[in-house]
Amino acid sequence: MIKKIEHIGIAVNDLEEATKTYQVLLNVSPYKTETVKREGVKTVFFECGESKIELLGATRADSPIGKYLSKQKEGIHHIAFFVDDILAEMHRLQSEGFQLLSDEPKPGADGKTIVFMHPKSSHGVLVELCADENEI
Repeated sequence: MIKKIEHIGIAVNDLEEATKTYQVLLNVSPYKTETVKREGVKTVFFECGESKIELLGATRADSPIGKYLSKQKEGIHHIAFFVDDILAEMHRLQSEGFQLLSDEPKPGADGKTIVFMHPKSSHGVLVELCADENEI
């Protein structure tokens, strides 16, 4: 079951500049910066109430974020929902006709296990499901 909005992912061209902007906007410093080499992305996380803002910068042009930014403008990339049991939620959504972008969850940033849902399944919005890493 979806518990809450875990974070909103924002793709940016200049991660350093975007970090400064969101630091002023949210009046808080980021609590974590992390590179996910396998995905070719560097992330910066800000807490915002019970949710988070994740800034996403490409570390290489052929990464998913690099490709996204080459086709799209900067902006909201995805919305992530926190779930207790990612495998059960994947099964539930697939049985309801939603298309997942992978058959298995994978390690993501910020200590989460993740899976993405195809935007065609959710009216053009890229949805990420995430659970704590130790929940699989």
